Amino acid sequence: MSEYVETNRSLWNNLAEINLNSEFYDLEGFKAGKSKLTPIELEELKDVSGRTMLHLQCHFGLDTMSWARMGAEVTGIDFSPKAISLARSLSEELNIPARFICSELFDLPNNLDDKFDIVFTSYGAITWIENLNEWAKLIARYLKPGGLFYIVEFHPFLSMFDDNGEKLEDPYFHSPQPTKYTAQGSYADPDADFTHDSYEWFHNIGEVVTALISAGLKIDYLHEFPYSPYNCTTFFTEDSPGKYVMKKHPNIVPLVFSIQATRE
Repeated sequence: MSEYVETNRSLWNNLAEINLNSEFYDLEGFKAGKSKLTPIELEELKDVSGRTMLHLQCHFGLDTMSWARMGAEVTGIDFSPKAISLARSLSEELNIPARFICSELFDLPNNLDDKFDIVFTSYGAITWIENLNEWAKLIARYLKPGGLFYIVEFHPFLSMFDDNGEKLEDPYFHSPQPTKYTAQGSYADPDADFTHDSYEWFHNIGEVVTALISAGLKIDYLHEFPYSPYNCTTFFTEDSPGKYVMKKHPNIVPLVFSIQATRE
């Protein structure tokens, strides 16, 4: 196991406990029946009832189980043993049918043989992936013929801004080497008493699309959105209910993108 994976796994084991009890994840609301899915993926992915779904990088499974509540037959995978343990516990407690597998992403073929109608991944997942070509091949490997891959993710353009969201500070085109961060707290609870290192990779839109095409998938659409469904930076403001835009550049830069691709 590489230093990158070891460091990031340790990070996500710690974040699982912090995030579970955060206001951001609203566990009590979820237990009461509230979905953790946003209007973007609900509008675009539409009816999943009766379809098999593989959720990559599922954390502790609230999105996964939200799809299950809509009738999907779900399997969530994550490399954090703590997150998967919490997901299994919640699935049992709430009587939501779901299968959760603890596996490093690229080791998944050693732990799962099935094929699926839908492969899904979302917000904050792609920066933890070193090799997009191998990622796309993995997606294609788990799709049935005619199956759909769907990703909704924060736009790489967002990562170019400084901490105040006022000016461009980082490049759009990154080297293949990871960026090392040392940060305080969690995105779900910035005040948490926790300091951690992480390694992340930044991929532009062209890399994502090209990797999927190279793996044999047909791009059905690429959509970009000038808002985020999450208030996940200090420089966002709520423009309308559930839609957050940049304070300094409202509605003029892409903050989220989505792609649907088909295995023909």
